[in-house]
Amino acid sequence: MRHLARIPLSPDGLTGAETLVLDAGSLSASLFRYPSGIAALRLSNARGSLIVLPWFGQMLWHAAFDGVDLTMRSFFDAPLPSDDIAGTYGCFAFHSGLLRNGVPGPGDDHAAHGEFPCASMRDAWLDLFDENGTLALRLTSERDHAVGFGPHYLAHPFVTLREHSALFDLALDVENRSGKPMELMYMAHVNFAFVPGGEILQPVPYDPHHVAVRRAIPGHVVASDAYRARIETLAADPGRMRRLDETGAYDPEQVFYLDHMPADEDGRASLMLRRPDGDAFALRYAPAQFPHCVRWILDDPDQGVAAFALPSTCHPEGYLSERAKGHVRILPPHGHASFAITLGYLSATEFATTT
Repeated sequence: MRHLARIPLSPDGLTGAETLVLDAGSLSASLFRYPSGIAALRLSNARGSLIVLPWFGQMLWHAAFDGVDLTMRSFFDAPLPSDDIAGTYGCFAFHSGLLRNGVPGPGDDHAAHGEFPCASMRDAWLDLFDENGTLALRLTSERDHAVGFGPHYLAHPFVTLREHSALFDLALDVENRSGKPMELMYMAHVNFAFVPGGEILQPVPYDPHHVAVRRAIPGHVVASDAYRARIETLAADPGRMRRLDETGAYDPEQVFYLDHMPADEDGRASLMLRRPDGDAFALRYAPAQFPHCVRWILDDPDQGVAAFALPSTCHPEGYLSERAKGHVRILPPHGHASFAITLGYLSATEFATTT
């Protein structure tokens, strides 16, 4: 990989009109500001684009390729200023964590999905690379998180888009800058659109040993007797959620834990959501980096999301519950951790050649 250029970015002076900051081959990048005041960067290639919020958790707000919108359905048509993710829950992907994660349970005092999703970034820049003849454009943001008498970490989230591809990389590096150990809980929270009639493909069987339904019911879910019965039905036969074709089955939400995920010869696990037209949403990750994988499906009048693979270091049950399970990772003083996934869209032809 050959580094070609670096472009520092600034949110100063941005308006609703897009300002081109780079144009290289089929790749381009332009900055703009939403009416809500949040600055955004559009990364584009010949097949589509990503809208990323470089100074707002490096949230990936929107993704669309080949005319297909990959992003969850919600009533948020633009990002809104918020201290927590619930105040702007319409994005395609966000970095969940890092000190705490998941929905707070009894005794927890952290925000849902932790401090990072809407955190302010102090810096952002673009890098252009030549990867053996293919141009790649990477956005990097930087967060220096310090709390007096508490944790101190430096985090760098990344998004990398390449020429001619509707697959891209989402990554995060974190360094514990404290002289004390730091607790770490991280999830790559990717909110693909709900696809009626879609089929979820995974490398493990649809049995209770490999796919466990979440029985704990978080506070934001109103549980009826029918909903509790539905959970028990899915617990006994998780194969019923392979196809998203049961009306009302995911209102309220259903959450599943995928265990014993095998890695292929490249050390990664691949999962897909095949659409009725034969194309697919796709995600690949390394189980060595993410020992857990979570699935979140919701289809109600206000939201539609098929988060068929959420690679994670823990389950999303809140800090105290995950600590009791031994799911809270400890990063030693000045230690590092890195996480990366590849995700996006496959045309029907691309899907046929991958299976």
